[in-house]
Amino acid sequence: MSHYRERLFPSPWVFVSTALVVPASILVFAPLPDANGWLVGAVVGVVLYLALIGTLWATSPVLDVTPGLVRVGRASIPSDLLGECTAYRGADATAERGRLADARAWLCIRGWIGPVVKMQIADPQDPTPYWLVSTRRPGDFIDAVTASRP
Repeated sequence: MSHYRERLFPSPWVFVSTALVVPASILVFAPLPDANGWLVGAVVGVVLYLALIGTLWATSPVLDVTPGLVRVGRASIPSDLLGECTAYRGADATAERGRLADARAWLCIRGWIGPVVKMQIADPQDPTPYWLVSTRRPGDFIDAVTASRP
């Protein structure tokens, strides 16, 4: 039974901005000597757009918290090895993702998701000091991680 599950889908503006591949394809194929250049460009643009959408959808990481285990994308860690969890928003989140970040930290951040959660690693043998994870619902994620500890 899962306590928490979230897929880090791109924001709507990412889908809108990638739609620019359609007019770009039309511009590339329009000069073809054949009169069907516009049609070819439109078809190629739509196919490319659908491929981009499918790739963005398929590669979106999943946050999954179950009793005793936290999964972020393909990585997982027993929840008893996690220490303090802290949520950051706005300028604080930007600083955590940038100038305050530790090079040894494990990151699963997405530019289209503002808030991040920093999960300290309590294992003294682990060289990774913390995990920094993007989430749209940092409070719910922290509550689930806390509840999943034995």
